[in-house]
Amino acid sequence: MQLSENLSKSFNFQEALDEEIKGFDSKNPPKQELIDACVHCGFCLSTCPSYRVIGKEMDSPRGRIYLMNAISKGEASLDETTTQHFDSCLGCLACVSTCPSGVQYDNLIAATRPQVERNQPRSLGDNFIRSIIFNLFPYPERLQIFLPLLWLYQKLGIQKIVRTTGVLKIISPRLVAMESILPEITLKSFTQKYPDVIPAQGKKRYRVGMVLGCVQRLFFSPVNEATVRVLTANGCEVVIPKTQGCCAALPAHQGQEQQAQTLAKQMIDSFVGTDVDYIIINAAGCGHTLKEYNHILADVPEYQEKAKTFVSQVRDVQEFLAEVGLTSPLSPLTEGELKIVYQDACHLLHGQKISLQPRQLLQQIPGVILKEPIDAALCCGSAGVYNMLQPEVANELGQQKVNNLVNTGANLIASPNPGCSLQIKKHLNLQGKEMSLMHPMELLDYAIRGVKL
Repeated sequence: MQLSENLSKSFNFQEALDEEIKGFDSKNPPKQELIDACVHCGFCLSTCPSYRVIGKEMDSPRGRIYLMNAISKGEASLDETTTQHFDSCLGCLACVSTCPSGVQYDNLIAATRPQVERNQPRSLGDNFIRSIIFNLFPYPERLQIFLPLLWLYQKLGIQKIVRTTGVLKIISPRLVAMESILPEITLKSFTQKYPDVIPAQGKKRYRVGMVLGCVQRLFFSPVNEATVRVLTANGCEVVIPKTQGCCAALPAHQGQEQQAQTLAKQMIDSFVGTDVDYIIINAAGCGHTLKEYNHILADVPEYQEKAKTFVSQVRDVQEFLAEVGLTSPLSPLTEGELKIVYQDACHLLHGQKISLQPRQLLQQIPGVILKEPIDAALCCGSAGVYNMLQPEVANELGQQKVNNLVNTGANLIASPNPGCSLQIKKHLNLQGKEMSLMHPMELLDYAIRGVKL
């Protein structure tokens, strides 16, 4: 009788335990064989930006893999506590570059984030900020509606009042972070339009498609214009489909699986029938996502082959130009030497393994001297929308990055990603540092046209 009661109590306890532990659902959970590949050596710790700032094991790649394993085996729950450690990951992929065992942390965190979004409710404030981000930023036509208001916000001096009074802090630190990276709105943001096809200058070497981006096309229109001029000057006919939208980087990196798939399908469809040799992108985060379409659409059968074909054509613009070679002559950008520090964007360096090519291109400009910062591979804290969702960690990383860039003694920063550029400009301003920042394509464009800085 006593044994029966003990077994009954044990069963009831186990039943209660099972109810408390909420694991991954059956839709593409992190693969156990990828989890088991981690030997817990700790090489990733020194290169992980979140671990370096927060200093907790669970906020490192190794710690998150421990959590994935525990959740997968029913030893821990996918709940508010574990979710915060997955949310603290910037997705910079520095650990992937560092790991001597070849652990595919990128695939593990990519599988975990949709699990979090499906299975873990978020707070009202968190949902509010995320709703703004995912319903606005990936849709340039929606974002464009707000441009006149943002232009007035800046031109009428309201922005200065808001920042001086700190009124947004009363509402949300995340809104403060969002407002703090707002770039200057110019009239070009309202007027950027391209023909469907822009002819090559001189002999046509390639026919390439170009992805305009979301933030890039509205807030960094000079970068897109410079990219088109550089491509056409080097023998490329440029095709710009009007139907293209967002590349899906923001939702894909935050586990918004369905939205990412919808945007990826739209992007693929927009280039169908364009007969291009390559598809060119000038934003690092977008480029990494475009090259991941075969994974993003892995469970959409009708797009699997289309995605593979699309991915095979995608090239970062610097990768492409370094591969095919520049044919247009380059002029000096200044009368004397110009010291440039190139900022390695994480999704270019770690995600696409592109580091040497941008430097090779910049060094072809007469008079350019490249300077290298310490901790060049450390994330600046932008990481898509991370600096809006995790502002405290992002601010510390941004401060470190700017210190390292300024300490090189360079005159100018070359940054190949709009998010990084916004983050770096913010922290340059906060530290009172005056230092120019331009996209490498703008520098090449100036050198081709003989424009002096």
